[in-house]
Amino acid sequence: MHNVGSFRKYIGKKTQLMAIIKANAYGHDAKLILPIILKSGASWIGVDSIDEALNIKDIGDEVPILILGYTPIARLLDAARHGFRLTIYNTETIRALGKIAKTHKLVIRVHIKCETGTTRQGVVLSELVPFAKFIGTFPGLILEGLSTHFANSEDVRDASYVSRQLVAFKRAYTALENVGIRVPVRHTACTAATLRFPETHFNLVRVGLGLYGLWPYSGVPSEIKKGWTSDSLKPILTWKTIVAQIKTVAKGTPIGYGLTERVARASKIAVIPVGYWDGYDRKLSSVGTVLIHGKTAKVMGRICMNMMMVDVTNIKGVRLEDEVVLIGRQGGGVVTANDMAKKIGTINYEVVTRINPMIPRILV
Repeated sequence: MHNVGSFRKYIGKKTQLMAIIKANAYGHDAKLILPIILKSGASWIGVDSIDEALNIKDIGDEVPILILGYTPIARLLDAARHGFRLTIYNTETIRALGKIAKTHKLVIRVHIKCETGTTRQGVVLSELVPFAKFIGTFPGLILEGLSTHFANSEDVRDASYVSRQLVAFKRAYTALENVGIRVPVRHTACTAATLRFPETHFNLVRVGLGLYGLWPYSGVPSEIKKGWTSDSLKPILTWKTIVAQIKTVAKGTPIGYGLTERVARASKIAVIPVGYWDGYDRKLSSVGTVLIHGKTAKVMGRICMNMMMVDVTNIKGVRLEDEVVLIGRQGGGVVTANDMAKKIGTINYEVVTRINPMIPRILV
């Protein structure tokens, strides 16, 4: 897989690559894409929940799976039995894991998430040393990793907050070392930090969005060195459907719910069997575009639950069941997740992760 190889080469041999496949591999189908990711050089897998971990548990014991999100107390035993690594930041979790390890004679590896400025998960620095010492009171628990997450690494205008968090993280592991606690795995870098700040790599990076060929910010900032260009990451997803009906309508005909848009001329309208249930955002009503015969067709009226309408008046020869590209390339045209995100005021992460998981993904 091109993108995994690009990151693998960039971070060097001393740093391991954790492939983040949460949210159904950012909408790409975790089980489908995972074998390719592993063959391309990823040595760790990161997921959000125990359910995501169980979905891929068959990859083998030699590949560590780290659950990055919260694991409910009632499901810790299941996680431990499968050997999943757990991100922890609550003393209640430690107590429960300690009891599980003793009762079931298990070894459980944990990663402390430390709070350095994102104000999400994490142990505040003033409580970190006592927290780590508490883990050490349970023989079956192994403190394998220490991590944090950057709040503003995508901001190409100002890197000061990243620097501030990085200083806090270094202070955290130094505080642990000063009391004799050595944590073997340190990881802070997401896709943006991996690309922009080599000093955040430590011995493991967590790459998500970039694996799927999407940039975490607009363009390629000059801060990225070693030959990265706008072509270094290649989007791997194309979202396609077909034309379900074609109809000719008179000038002034209203299109869709609420009569929000009327055609300004006699027009040809194609009905497309995709709607907001499928993940095509309703905010793209009257502003979204799709590709048919390599040409742009504008969304007309409101996006419906399971369908939408587009104007194909200027596209010659459109027929029933012609291919429609919602994201991707067709002929000389292209529609990107970034294009869609800009139109609806969000980020490309949301566009791809919200594609309904029930839609079949086909490996080409």
